[in-house]
Amino acid sequence: MSPRTNPMQASRRALLRGAAAAILGTAPLRALAATGTISPVMAKLSAYMAEAGDRALPDAVVEAAKHHILDTFAAMVSGSGLLPAKAAYNFAASYGGSGEATLVAAKTTADPLVAALVNGMLAHSDETDDSNEFSQSHPGAPIVPAALAAAEKFGIDGTRFLRAVTLGYDVGPRVTLSFDAIPFRNTSHKSTHAIAGTFGAAAAAACAAGLDAQRMRWVLDYAAQQSSGIGAWTRDTQHIEKSFVFAGMPARSGLTAALMVKAGCTGIDDIFSGADNYFLAYAPDARLDELTAELGARYEIARTNIKKWTVGSPIQAPLDALSNILQRRRIDPEAVTSVAVRVAHTEARVVDNRDMPDICLQHMVAIMLLDGTASFQAAHDKDRMVDPTVLRLRTKVRLIPSDELERLEPARAAIVEIVLNDGTVLTDKVLAVRGTADNPMPRAEVITKCRDLMAPVLGADKTSRLIEAVLALETVGTMRDVAALLRLS
Repeated sequence: MSPRTNPMQASRRALLRGAAAAILGTAPLRALAATGTISPVMAKLSAYMAEAGDRALPDAVVEAAKHHILDTFAAMVSGSGLLPAKAAYNFAASYGGSGEATLVAAKTTADPLVAALVNGMLAHSDETDDSNEFSQSHPGAPIVPAALAAAEKFGIDGTRFLRAVTLGYDVGPRVTLSFDAIPFRNTSHKSTHAIAGTFGAAAAAACAAGLDAQRMRWVLDYAAQQSSGIGAWTRDTQHIEKSFVFAGMPARSGLTAALMVKAGCTGIDDIFSGADNYFLAYAPDARLDELTAELGARYEIARTNIKKWTVGSPIQAPLDALSNILQRRRIDPEAVTSVAVRVAHTEARVVDNRDMPDICLQHMVAIMLLDGTASFQAAHDKDRMVDPTVLRLRTKVRLIPSDELERLEPARAAIVEIVLNDGTVLTDKVLAVRGTADNPMPRAEVITKCRDLMAPVLGADKTSRLIEAVLALETVGTMRDVAALLRLS
């Protein structure tokens, strides 16, 4: 110390140096923030998250992850021409930012946060994306876009991307599972889809960013602070707000959490316990240990449904049942006297006489009776909702909430009964929807679905190359090459 140096000044300078180091995210503040007590659950969860990028997955889980990544890419691409996607593209154009992150099915690029939001909205522009009935979430739509934007930013390879996405499915749905998702959704007026999506997207992006266990805890803190979304999305008649709540917002929020912590932001060591913790604010009766239940043994990506039909989840079982009937016997729509469709009360209220074709059960049943199937185009042709032929048949379709099927929730089930004008009664009961863990779609069926959805937008050749790349993610050196296949030339 110089003889002229005042000890008080020296102390003040040291304090300022420490503050400057803290702002930069270096050791002094990081150590300070790490002094808090963390619960065994948080310790286990954050360690699991930190190790996920380097941890090999079982072969069956790898295969399932490839299916869900491909299925979500297909949802983005096929959704690119729908109203929510157009609104999202307009937002990106008006935002005025710049960046190199892919906007799916577009020629332009954007800032990673904007890309995550836009691609999330694309993924849920439709009802094509996957769903996890146990957690009441649509995991792929927010998780894959967030992971893709992070993957491009950090230049990760295909293996790490696959593991990051799988981690997102393991973390996000477990949050709302800990709430007991269905009663929570029904009584809290909050959106389980947005909550699970935010935590899942944050985990996936943080894995792509290569964060350690301490920083994973802060990522969960920032995700918790952004956890939002309320059930008013059910009143949205254009699917724009719904695509934002289910996917665009949580994809952006989750990526924000990961990027902030990667940049040096610190936070609370354990947002799930202690004073004013997340569960006290959201679900005081939640089971905290559900956050780590069977981690590494039960993979939520393997319990998540891939939709056979591009319609709302509660309509999947009825269309499966009707398709089974049509496979057994050809039906003249004019010979139909009545159609009774029984589903759980919880499902019925979501799809009862809605004004969007792909989430209106009565309309989609009428469409399948007329067309023999339910194509993507038919499920999004709003003009047919006022077609006299469709309307005449739709009046014969009766939706009946069922106590029996309600008791099977969260499993989606349906009973369809058709009465013909000669008195013939045709019926079918579906307890395991096609695409669920109990009745999975094999690789070939997933490929067929995705090819049909993507080829009209990307072209046959680029679609084939994209499918091949996803199915061989272990050989992909950088996800930037895969992202390029999602862009228009």
